[in-house]
Amino acid sequence: MSTLTPSAAVTGSHTDRIGELRQEIDACDAAIIELVQRRLAVSQEIGALRKASGGTRLSLAREQQVIARFQEALGPDGAALGMFLLRQGRGRL
Repeated sequence: MSTLTPSAAVTGSHTDRIGELRQEIDACDAAIIELVQRRLAVSQEIGALRKASGGTRLSLAREQQVIARFQEALGPDGAALGMFLLRQGRGRL
């Protein structure tokens, strides 16, 4: 016995569209993963260069710029995402 009411049932065409949209999400996720991996490699190289030149491996002012940019574009969760990306690139403080 189905617990779905007729109005809550998904039609075949809706199922097809959901499948298409999920494929689009999967493609977006793959692109995001690729970009994050690229960002991490660049960030780690910057940290190594800063350290090799006698500086600190990170710049707090630069980190604040990154967090602000993510927050402005995506709101409070964007700030958390920016912080996550920074932490991935440099490790925990």
